Amino acid sequence: MKTLFITGVGTEIGKTYVAALIAKQLRESGVRVGVYKPVASGCENGRSEDAELLWEAAGRPQTPELVCPLRYTAAVAPHVAARAEGKSFTPDQLVAGADAWRPYCDVLLVEGAGGLLSPLSEGDFYNADLADALAAPMVVVAANRLGVIHDTLATLLAAESRCHCCRVAGVVLNSAGPEQDASVASNADELTARMTVPLLATAAWGGGLDRVVDWAGLLD
Repeated sequence: MKTLFITGVGTEIGKTYVAALIAKQLRESGVRVGVYKPVASGCENGRSEDAELLWEAAGRPQTPELVCPLRYTAAVAPHVAARAEGKSFTPDQLVAGADAWRPYCDVLLVEGAGGLLSPLSEGDFYNADLADALAAPMVVVAANRLGVIHDTLATLLAAESRCHCCRVAGVVLNSAGPEQDASVASNADELTARMTVPLLATAAWGGGLDRVVDWAGLLD
């Protein structure tokens, strides 16, 4: 099983949407896709809409519980939401949930919660550390809006500093909403000129990726 970690420059930037588009392209290329969102907060009635979207995009592999085994109600950091319910989880549990997919897929897409340095559990453990523990190349999703250059370059620097067993495979620039500011027209070129990793694709609001990417090939 190969693993690709989908992270972002922050919250509410379309990370799940892009991960679902990646799952769809992999399925269309004949790859058995697994999807894993280790932990989710803001889950009303025990449902994670993000996990369900990923599951549908991947062709409903296995069960939604395997996609997202840890779900909490409060819309705060996962470990804080768990604490509010008198519960807790460990980094080892997050890693083990990915291992559970090993018999069922060729490529596992793992979506983090929040940005690369958003905390995932109690103590000093962040999305970057989960990607590192899985030795999974990362795709960084960035919102195509004013400020994306700073957000993306800062995330790449954080990955370089924090991650020792994984690398950033590239960036996907995703439209942040139906309204566009003046920077949208130049952001892709500006990022390409300044990044040391490739701009893999862009996604328009409500549309798909602008190109077919060999996602499995990024893992070789």
